[in-house]
Amino acid sequence: MYLGQEHHIADWFILHFTENNGMAFGMEFGGEYGKLALSLFRIVFVIGIGFYLKNLVKEKADPFYIVCIALVIAGATGNIIDSTFYGLAFTSSEYQLAQFLSHDGGYSTLFHGKVVDMFYFPLLHGNYPSWFPIWGGEDFLFFRPVFNLADSSISIGIMLMIIFQKRFFSEEKKEEQLTPIEPNVID
Repeated sequence: MYLGQEHHIADWFILHFTENNGMAFGMEFGGEYGKLALSLFRIVFVIGIGFYLKNLVKEKADPFYIVCIALVIAGATGNIIDSTFYGLAFTSSEYQLAQFLSHDGGYSTLFHGKVVDMFYFPLLHGNYPSWFPIWGGEDFLFFRPVFNLADSSISIGIMLMIIFQKRFFSEEKKEEQLTPIEPNVID
């Protein structure tokens, strides 16, 4: 697909090819050095959370919590792969189809690639009522972001951790783990 191309699967589900140069929702900072810093931060984050996950498995933590952390790592790793290697492997997709492993090389250098986003779910269309503050009379569209499977994995993992935080982080569980169990001694 070329940049901006769409395939309408349903009224509410569109495959829309776009490339994200930065963080969530296309936010960027610091130009080329900011992009490099973001890529390196992602790698350090995934390595750190990977060690955390290893310890959770070793300590036999709640399996559901382990799945949530694994979802976050998997999504972050997917975005790292895109931003690290995509620019080396593909030519630019602006106004043309990107070419894979072109003899002319890719559109960018290591760690400076863009993340491919494609899922677009414009679920609700409408207009704000005229009396509505700030946006009165303007069009609205709910769910506007275009995202990828990696973004979904991260979001689902984090949302599940928020929803089930009492199960994962309750004080009672921590106290049970800290209270030593006295052995039964027969007199």
